[in-house]
Amino acid sequence: MHRFVIDIPDHKLKFFLEIIKQLGLKKVKRLSKDQKEFVDGIHDSLKQVEKHQQGRTDLQSARDFLNEL
Repeated sequence: MHRFVIDIPDHKLKFFLEIIKQLGLKKVKRLSKDQKEFVDGIHDSLKQVEKHQQGRTDLQSARDFLNEL
């Protein structure tokens, strides 16, 4: 089984849910606002790591992060 997290524009939601129904998929779970913010944060973090790996940006060290606390 695979899980996907996708953003559906409001004007396409009804169409998307109809497709899911026609495909016979049983579970459609909507994320809460907090869950969406969490997923967005993880996504942004992964983009930063990718940029760092490509040499396009520097990341803060763990020591510097802890010193800010």
